[in-house]
Amino acid sequence: MSRGKRYDGEPKLNMKKVLAVGLAFAVIIMIIVLMVNYPKLKNKAQGKNVVNSYIAVNTNDKWGVINSKGDIVIEPTYEEMILIPDSSKAIFIVQKDVNLENGTYTSYAIDDKGNKLFSDYSQIEAMQNIDKDGNVFFDNNVLKVQKDGKYGLINFSGKVLAEPEYSSITPLENVTKSYVTEKDGKKGLVDNSGSIIIENEYTEIKSLTDRYEDGYIVKNNNGYGIINYNKKQILDCKYDDIKNVTRSDMYVVIEGQDIELINADGEIKLKNAFKEAVSIDNGNVIIKENDKYGLISSQGEKLLSTDYDELKYAFDGNYIAKKNGKYGIITINGNTQLDFQYNFIAYMSEEGFIEAEKENGESDLLDTLFSIKTTGIVSEINTKLGYVKVRQNGEYKYYNFKLEPKDVKDVLAANTLFLSKKNNKYGFVDKNGIVIVDYIYDDATEQNDYGYSAIKINGKWGAIDSTGKVVVEPKYEFAQNTVISFINKWHLAPDLNANYYTDIDE
Repeated sequence: MSRGKRYDGEPKLNMKKVLAVGLAFAVIIMIIVLMVNYPKLKNKAQGKNVVNSYIAVNTNDKWGVINSKGDIVIEPTYEEMILIPDSSKAIFIVQKDVNLENGTYTSYAIDDKGNKLFSDYSQIEAMQNIDKDGNVFFDNNVLKVQKDGKYGLINFSGKVLAEPEYSSITPLENVTKSYVTEKDGKKGLVDNSGSIIIENEYTEIKSLTDRYEDGYIVKNNNGYGIINYNKKQILDCKYDDIKNVTRSDMYVVIEGQDIELINADGEIKLKNAFKEAVSIDNGNVIIKENDKYGLISSQGEKLLSTDYDELKYAFDGNYIAKKNGKYGIITINGNTQLDFQYNFIAYMSEEGFIEAEKENGESDLLDTLFSIKTTGIVSEINTKLGYVKVRQNGEYKYYNFKLEPKDVKDVLAANTLFLSKKNNKYGFVDKNGIVIVDYIYDDATEQNDYGYSAIKINGKWGAIDSTGKVVVEPKYEFAQNTVISFINKWHLAPDLNANYYTDIDE
């Protein structure tokens, strides 16, 4: 008789009860495990989901590319900086044989495997431009190409936007989506889709303002005129000069010895009523005389005497003015809306608020009724996410563009860790306020778009990742850096316009 068998007369096992008992034991074991490990689990943060992007890096005077995790995509073996026109696309522009004396070089495009792209062309260049504040930017999805000594435009998929038939193509400075072409010694203009806005019939083309929507100043043998973005001739080419001062339907032109304010029909509104015009807003003209600024109407009425060191239109008939070394805001009638007590004032037109910087480096942030909503050091105005970041008493506070206070967890909803301060030390908590990184740091930064935060202790900077793990031990002083940011072991270089990361202590 086998001991493994059961006698026929014995009661059979109730399998449901067996399973229930087993499940109960399993639940008990799970609870015990959770209780034992709870202190560990509660202090663990999930990694941040980061959109893949590409960033130029430099190490040992060699250039390469990393992704948003800090992984090397293109090994740093190139002599010249690699340009990345669009950080979301694996199209990198490489330069070689650079001769600074005569300004010559060759350039080509590679992908994230290092393979050459668009091999039908002898040269490929990014469309690099500069805005009115001196910031460098790229016109995305447009590349300049050369073939048989002629230039054209393609998009990032290689589609031809403008055939290579021009002797030159250059971005119109300070203006997006506008490229001056030259053919047979004559200039024209195309936009970023390759559409011809201005035929190659002119000796000169320049921007009217820093917005392409305002149109372009053109010149032929008869003089200067204006063509708008919809290809319509606004002013005939008959003037000796046209000034870059309009955002309305009035223009400042030179005819012989006369300086005139005219409308789009060419009707003269004012003649020799001023020596120099700076801007035209709401039908009024800011003028300059003997290095002083004032304001007149389009009918020639003097609204503000030329008593100001600076004068700039803000909104609703209000002007930012500088007098005796200080900035304030006045009305068109000279009434003071904001006292002359600030080092600088800017009206953030897209955001709809006023930033007024004080002597101590802090700024008052005001609404358009001139009410002070908050005060502190403005460290970021993020138009993409719609917030203002202000440092107050050693901590960062967040506001929307109505200058209403916002919780950082709502503003930076994609973040996994949030900067926190306690007893004059910095640490990080998760969305539930649970401490993930202890309060041991002298300074720190909020998690960046790549999921990394900078940490400072004993005068040295390092970095943690989105789970709170130290990835760079504090070792950098960053004496030259105005912005401190890490992507894994790489940190942002001091030259913000160059916009590259490095692992060198600069």
